[in-house]
Amino acid sequence: MKRNKDNWDMPLLHPDHPRPVTRRQLLSQGFMTGAAFTVGGIAPLLTNPAYADLAADLDALRSPAECNITDGAGKIPFICFDLAGGANIANSNVLVGQEGGQNDFLATNGYEKMGLPGDMVPGLNDVNGNPFANFDLGLGFHFDSPFRRGILSRVSAATAAGINGAVIPARSDNDTGNNPHNPMYGIALAGAKGSILGLAGSENSDSGGNSTLPLPLFDPELRPTKVDRPSDVVNLVDTGDLVGILSKDDATKVMESIYRLSDEKIARVETLVNRDVDIDKAVRCGYLKAAHIADRFGGTPIDPGLDTDIVDDAAGIFTNAEFFAGNRDAREFQKTASVMKLVMNGFAGAGCVEMGGYDYHGGARAEGEVKDFRAGQCMGACLEYAARLDMPLMLYVFSDGSLSSNGVIDNSNDGRGKGEWTSDNSSTAGSFFLVYNPPRLGGRAILKGASPDEQALHQQLGYMDAGGSVARAATPMANNVNLLVNSVVLNYMALHGQVTTGEFEAIYQSLGIGHGLGSDLDRFTAFEPIVNRTVPVA
Repeated sequence: MKRNKDNWDMPLLHPDHPRPVTRRQLLSQGFMTGAAFTVGGIAPLLTNPAYADLAADLDALRSPAECNITDGAGKIPFICFDLAGGANIANSNVLVGQEGGQNDFLATNGYEKMGLPGDMVPGLNDVNGNPFANFDLGLGFHFDSPFRRGILSRVSAATAAGINGAVIPARSDNDTGNNPHNPMYGIALAGAKGSILGLAGSENSDSGGNSTLPLPLFDPELRPTKVDRPSDVVNLVDTGDLVGILSKDDATKVMESIYRLSDEKIARVETLVNRDVDIDKAVRCGYLKAAHIADRFGGTPIDPGLDTDIVDDAAGIFTNAEFFAGNRDAREFQKTASVMKLVMNGFAGAGCVEMGGYDYHGGARAEGEVKDFRAGQCMGACLEYAARLDMPLMLYVFSDGSLSSNGVIDNSNDGRGKGEWTSDNSSTAGSFFLVYNPPRLGGRAILKGASPDEQALHQQLGYMDAGGSVARAATPMANNVNLLVNSVVLNYMALHGQVTTGEFEAIYQSLGIGHGLGSDLDRFTAFEPIVNRTVPVA
């Protein structure tokens, strides 16, 4: 297969794969990038301003229990990256070792299978004396990992000092969107919710991404709203033309007046027909939520492109040229910014960023390096935005399956002297998560364990054998993607101190299922809590 080295974003055509026909196949091989449809905004509410003086204060009218009006649950924001197609995660990016943890290095042939030649394996140094096993981000990465390089290109040194993480070696099937990888429903059941949305995802799917979700966790009321560009974010909180014509306060009063007048009309109709409670509630709450949106977001720069922490030539995470270039990089940056804007500001409880084209085995290592670096930039953007908002963040990265190298070296500039990716290989798969914790909550999250050796076992939840294959018997989740999701939910709740209280187990009991992780949950928990009910997130 001949590839276009000048444009690694051209669609992937593999001779050992069938012609792509499904949405998932088209997505993972780069024929689709996740085309959007506009998320419908709330229609402008216009009426006679003469009624505005009838309105009481908004706080007196709100009925959160009835209309589900909320400013969020105060949980740690959660964002996941779904790298569609089977990306490399282990060792060329995040270090995975044997039973002793990330520093319990594999054999040279094990690293070679994951694209690292013998002179670049962990345990050695590069020509400048830098150890290839690097722990600048808390979690161990290969020094030349494109994920690591991408993250560091977007975060400040202070932000990097507040990051830690854990890796989970775990097999998953190759070339299928049926892996139940997505944990967002479990995160929502753990209490994460936003003031506008429960969940946001960049794909129009039940999971909000490419991979599906564990069916026992599915709840149609939690289905993610599709958000993958700044206009989607703007339309979610469209306050209409009235806010532009009047002040925010006056516009809110007008909408409150509509609510009161409509309620009076519904009450009069009740004398003529039987009043339907559900219709009554829908009408009343519709107007009341519109008033709440005008009050909460009128005049607020909700557009990610107008947030100078995100886009600014002097101090933004992205420059204007990067964000508005119209190329594939800019498209992914806009998608990421849209999701992180909603999640990090409490407008959504959790979000999923799907990135396509990660079925990148086809000979050239350069393609994987370019795409992984872009993914790292997007991860770094989320972490840096969390730091700028002084908020914690849990960021989870997964892919459907993985791949391996035959040891042939790509010596091109982008190939960086590493092994070419040549075939799918589920035995080299794994996922990882990063946690940013701001100084006000104590800084970098602390690994569980009383000694460095014990902490190493909490930073790597499972292990590989010396030859670079996931040890299936190491953990319950090593060979079961459903349980991998449960372990992510476990670690999210552990950051809130909700595991020792039995709240994690209660979620699964309420669904009539078991979590499958056994009784020793501490074994699969990476960090000590960083927040609890007495220490609010915001």
